[in-house]
Amino acid sequence: MTDTQYDRAPGDASALPDVERGTSSGALVYNIGLALAVILTAMSFWVANTSLLWPPGVALGLIVLAIAQMGIHLVFFLHVTTGPDNTNNVMALAFGVLIVLLVVVGSLLIMADLNDNMMMGPEIMDLHMQR
Repeated sequence: MTDTQYDRAPGDASALPDVERGTSSGALVYNIGLALAVILTAMSFWVANTSLLWPPGVALGLIVLAIAQMGIHLVFFLHVTTGPDNTNNVMALAFGVLIVLLVVVGSLLIMADLNDNMMMGPEIMDLHMQR
């Protein structure tokens, strides 16, 4: 057997041979995921409270760390992989992301349109009435 036959994502127990399926490897995967999640959380607090970064870059840094945190949770805790037995999980995740993006982008577009069509403030209306 070649080494590529056992090429798998962390936590994907279906790709392991029967000999390697044990509780110790499962605990190791969860502990690695926990360690990475704690490191990313600590980095997020550091990025938010440091003055070493360019201030507009703080938001971008937090977004990147949040996406990395989501990836860690998906792979190590939810065991979402690209294997053939996880196709439904990946499709459900992609559909959920699509729905969330549609709701967020649609809400932003609606709010921008409402802001453009908003009535004039009372100060401006008084100036127009006096003429």
